[in-house]
Amino acid sequence: MLEYVKLILDKVSFDSNLFEKELRKSLRMLVRKELVTLREWCYKRFSGSYNNILDKVFGNVMAA
Repeated sequence: MLEYVKLILDKVSFDSNLFEKELRKSLRMLVRKELVTLREWCYKRFSGSYNNILDKVFGNVMAA
């Protein structure tokens, strides 16, 4: 499932609203270990353009 989520996020990365929507959906589909891996991957791949979205979405999840 993690690889599928990565594929989707890559495909929608052209639009910030769609990216955030799909990222939030992915959080409901993955287990904790996969979320940690996804977080690391997202920051490596998208921190230049979507750092604020990543902070907002993962800040809420990783704090829980």
